[in-house]
Amino acid sequence: MALCGGVGAMALPSELIVHIFSFLSDRDKLRASAVCSRWRECLFYPALWTELKLRIGGDGCNGSGSDETAKLEFLMRKFGSFVRELQLELAPVEGNLSPLSNDPTAARMEQPPGGQEAHQRWRDAMATYLDQVLCVFTGIRNNRNLQKLSLYGDTFILQQDGQLDTSSLQQVQQGDKKINEVQQLFMELLSNSRQLRWLSCSFMLGVVTPCSLSCLSNPAAETLQHLSLLDHQLGEQVKSLVSLSELDRLSNLRSLALDFCDFTSELCGLLASPRRAPLHRLSLLLNGAALEFKPLKGTATEDDWKALVRVSANLRVYVMALEVDSSDLLCVLKPSLPLERLHLDSWTTLVTDGALELISQQYNKTLTDFLLLRDAPDLPDLGVNCNEDPLVLLAWRCKKLAVLVVHGYIMWSHNLVAISRLRGSSLRVLTVSEESLGFDPEQSIYVQGDPVLYLMKQVSQSLGRDWQPCMDSTAVLSEPTQHFHRDLCAFSAGV
Repeated sequence: MALCGGVGAMALPSELIVHIFSFLSDRDKLRASAVCSRWRECLFYPALWTELKLRIGGDGCNGSGSDETAKLEFLMRKFGSFVRELQLELAPVEGNLSPLSNDPTAARMEQPPGGQEAHQRWRDAMATYLDQVLCVFTGIRNNRNLQKLSLYGDTFILQQDGQLDTSSLQQVQQGDKKINEVQQLFMELLSNSRQLRWLSCSFMLGVVTPCSLSCLSNPAAETLQHLSLLDHQLGEQVKSLVSLSELDRLSNLRSLALDFCDFTSELCGLLASPRRAPLHRLSLLLNGAALEFKPLKGTATEDDWKALVRVSANLRVYVMALEVDSSDLLCVLKPSLPLERLHLDSWTTLVTDGALELISQQYNKTLTDFLLLRDAPDLPDLGVNCNEDPLVLLAWRCKKLAVLVVHGYIMWSHNLVAISRLRGSSLRVLTVSEESLGFDPEQSIYVQGDPVLYLMKQVSQSLGRDWQPCMDSTAVLSEPTQHFHRDLCAFSAGV
């Protein structure tokens, strides 16, 4: 750097160094701080670090859990007390782990080859996760300037048995003590907050309890505009993380995300009160595995949706249905629900042509994004019993459709061409996995050459841009909870 020599770096006033830093990326700030001690001192000026976006672990990270935790501790120690926006994703482990038994004696019993190793990996990953969460909340608990807190725990594989309970935590050293400390620190943060506008805590194991929101300070309750409290714990004893009394305090809320089963008739009625600010975005996660413990009975009715829309005329809804039968889907998709985004994801359950027919008819004026994903070896044909392919009909009826993603169902090439012609360049995203493509055997009679290349040419012409099928299905099949968290953040941004 030109300022490294002689009078350059040392002669500059601190205000000018900070001003120079303000034009640099985070990575370049760190590099520039190596100029001299003066520059290193200016690196941590609060005005330079109003926002932190971090992902700790995962994504092929080669560092150990302790290395990642050390980095996080440094950042929280330097910035936690004054950062205004913190967006953090924690991914303590990659790959598959064997389900953990609720029997405390299971760890001492003989296990199949590799079982003990997987068991130890689970304990190490959970210990790393707890240490990292403790580090985050210890660093920010007294931050009264915090305006946005977005936390996501990429921890689904830590909880393959469906629950995080005392018996499983006892297998982690001081696990129950640490989780209690995490919950206390989170509530302390909420009580100290004064300017919080965005609070999102998604799938952070053991962090949020039904009592957490009651600790939110009155000033923060007035300023909060987005609330997202989600968990993937299952069981009869699991209660809603958002109570009616606490939601009633949040009169200026513009955006909300929660479990579909918790969106009750009473809660919908509360949001429809004219005394509140109108709701603009609502994201709902419907988990089929949870329906055994939290039935759909009592969720918002058609009349409830009508009342809510009358007060919140600009309301748009995003729904992800994870491993949900079409019969349950038909129960919750009310005609007055202003559905804009719909993501149907499954492993074993099938979406029926009847469900797609209902979706295309009821939401023809609102639906913009439709994702239909299934992670299974067989490829069902949605149009086998229909005169017209259901997805073609959906593209024809839904005039605002801009995003269509399909994997795990047969997408016949002629139907894909029809969809691209119907929506044209307004279809901003058209993603179909290569393995989902189907070609009519008779097509070879009138098409010469590679049918995939011919299809690419036809679709590209209709869309007005180059198009090709998705060659890597893993790019489509992201972890569902992560996809939902990131999508709802984008969906609610700017509201």
